[in-house]
Amino acid sequence: MCGIAGILSISDVSQESLLGTAKAMSDALRHRGPDDDGQWADADNGIAFGHRRLAIVDLTPLGHQPMKSACGRYVLAYNGEIYNHLALRAEIGAWNWRGHSDTETLLACITLHGLQATLSKLVGMFAIALWDRERRELTLARDRMGEKPLYWGRLPSGDIAFGSELKALRAHPRWQGEIDRDALALYMRHNAIPAPYSVYRGVRKLRPGEWLTVKRDGTTRSGQYWDCITAARSGHASPLGLDDAQAVDALDAVLSAAVKDQMVADVPLGAFLSGGVDSSLIAAMMCRHASAPVRTFTIGFTESAYNEAHHAKAVAAHLGTDHTELYVSPEDALAVIPKLPAIYDEPFADSSQIPTFLVAEMARRHVTVALSGDAGDELFAGYNRYLLADRVWHRLARLPLAVRQVAAKAALGLSPGAWNALGGLLPATRAHGNIGDKVHKFAQTMLPAQTQAEMYRALVSHWSEPARTVLGATEPPTLLQLKRESFAGFSDIQYMSLLDQITYLPDDILVKVDRAAMAASLETRAPLLDHRVVEFAWRVPMHQKIRGGKGKWLMRELLYRDVPRELIERPKQGFAVPLDAWLRGPLRDWAADLIEPRALHRGGLFDVAEVQRRWQEHQSGKRNWQYQIWDVLMFQAWYRETSRDSGFEQCGASPAAEEACTT
Repeated sequence: MCGIAGILSISDVSQESLLGTAKAMSDALRHRGPDDDGQWADADNGIAFGHRRLAIVDLTPLGHQPMKSACGRYVLAYNGEIYNHLALRAEIGAWNWRGHSDTETLLACITLHGLQATLSKLVGMFAIALWDRERRELTLARDRMGEKPLYWGRLPSGDIAFGSELKALRAHPRWQGEIDRDALALYMRHNAIPAPYSVYRGVRKLRPGEWLTVKRDGTTRSGQYWDCITAARSGHASPLGLDDAQAVDALDAVLSAAVKDQMVADVPLGAFLSGGVDSSLIAAMMCRHASAPVRTFTIGFTESAYNEAHHAKAVAAHLGTDHTELYVSPEDALAVIPKLPAIYDEPFADSSQIPTFLVAEMARRHVTVALSGDAGDELFAGYNRYLLADRVWHRLARLPLAVRQVAAKAALGLSPGAWNALGGLLPATRAHGNIGDKVHKFAQTMLPAQTQAEMYRALVSHWSEPARTVLGATEPPTLLQLKRESFAGFSDIQYMSLLDQITYLPDDILVKVDRAAMAASLETRAPLLDHRVVEFAWRVPMHQKIRGGKGKWLMRELLYRDVPRELIERPKQGFAVPLDAWLRGPLRDWAADLIEPRALHRGGLFDVAEVQRRWQEHQSGKRNWQYQIWDVLMFQAWYRETSRDSGFEQCGASPAAEEACTT
């Protein structure tokens, strides 16, 4: 795991200047690679690479980057792990091998087969920057599922700059950043900014499975060497057709191979363990392949409603792992919040970012690599919302739209407080807080939906009309709006699962894990994201994913071969923090400072009255706007941090924004 950065300049620049810029950009990524750093430049072609290394495989200087190919044609800066690199070496055979790093394997494959053919051979997670000295062109590429990030953009000077995180681009001496209001609207809806957008105008993220080639004159071409939509269609068209026992065996084979591949490292290795299905299955499979007890790590919370540590401890005891748990207080969790703008480097508001960083920081004290169970819910239909949305839509679709619109108007006629009062009279609803908020969201978003796709988008949105809250914004389309009709034959749950695999998984979950772990200089690996597992999952029919009203049936059955059912079977619990209460209690003063009118006016980006209304309603207890407020707070904290560091204050061009800036 590493950090990469670089530039391709259109003007004449000295070797010294190029190397200095590459070093400044890569130094901004030191947390991603504290073990080594390197720079390379070619002034004749205006190209420079910078690299920060977290040494995992081949800890010697022979793994140093940027690395030149043996033939001298290629120069590579690369972040990630190629899990099948030993198999690729065996396939290549006799070669002038200097060390045993996967970087050298990657360069040898490119030399023999070219980059495009090499990408199709790779099993791993990666972000690649390759300079072809013969063709005089730069190519950037990202792994299939989007585990490793890669930003790129054209600076006002015309130079192309790229990096693993935005802080590398901001370190360029000619950096100028302008907030992209349209991307900010997307952030307010999704609590993260989806690829290919970034918070800055003119800066983009490569999509998962995408490559981009840039010539020195600035011309570009791009394409996909793999994409999840094609994999889904292909798998759906050729289902496994296995009985239950055979299907469990088949998952065992493909996932066990992925876990074994991802356990190769020259440094200490362990696993995150929450005690749920996904992480328990990965830990159990690691135990099969390990020659010593596997190290497992769990964060516990002193607030029982948010604590799963005792479940993880029971699973660890059964598996015989070397288990470490750390109980954190609300004060410990709150202490992380000031660090979040620097950790995430771009506005990001999934509040489980807090415990994710805590468990990564704790694990790094003991290991350098940790495996996780990420992607089980998306691949094997584990989210409760899939069943809920499917059930609700099939009932709603029977009612004429006009009837649903009248019902929505009637439901909104009662305030959330009135609904809460009514709900308190019914025994079945007393255990559920904020009934009024749920009724209002249902009435505003789900009841009037005209299609199942529209309903699901509303269900997973924070701000339902973000372009009305972000001044001067027009919300761009995203993959979440793929037409349902384009997936004939897919069940509604398969359609929702696909949307999550191409949006929520790479744009939220994988961003959360990558930035949190890298802030602690910890490499994380997710065996379920091996593209062979992903392609297998799309061949599994729905009756082997959902059964008895529960998702992940096939994963559960495989897990029960190693872990007793009674240690796993319990209601699903997210990796959450009590954000609603914190915003009314220990976080109130911090939040109030960021969200007060003068602070909101400073950027000229938000409808101040609307944000303030929600803040006041939340403080009074009238409504629970925790997620919408957290979106604004995380942007404001990031904006304040980057404005201070870069010395810029961003006011927009719209009349409303200009007025706000001068207020």
